[in-house]
Amino acid sequence: MAFEPLKDRLLVLRQQQSNQTSSGLYIPETAKEKPLEGKVIAAGPDAKEDGINVDDTVVFANYTGTEITLEGIEYLILESKNILGLIK
Repeated sequence: MAFEPLKDRLLVLRQQQSNQTSSGLYIPETAKEKPLEGKVIAAGPDAKEDGINVDDTVVFANYTGTEITLEGIEYLILESKNILGLIK
C-alpha cells in the first residue's frame, strides 16, 4: 500500500469487535457500534511530533475522521487532535 498521510493526519485500522458479550450473548452485526480503538498504520510528520507513532494503539472520539477503503480494507483517516489517548 502506498499511502502517506500529510501534516497531522493518521491512517488508523479499527480494531475488531467481538461478536459475543462477556455473558455469552451474541451481538448481531446491525446492533454493533464501531469500535473507538485502532492501530496506527501510517502517521504524518506533525502527528509524530505529537508523540503518535506507527503501531501505536489509539483511542479516538466518536464520529470523527474520514473512512477510506484501500485494497479492500477499511481504514480511518484522523487528525492527531481527535486522538484521546494511547493504549500501552
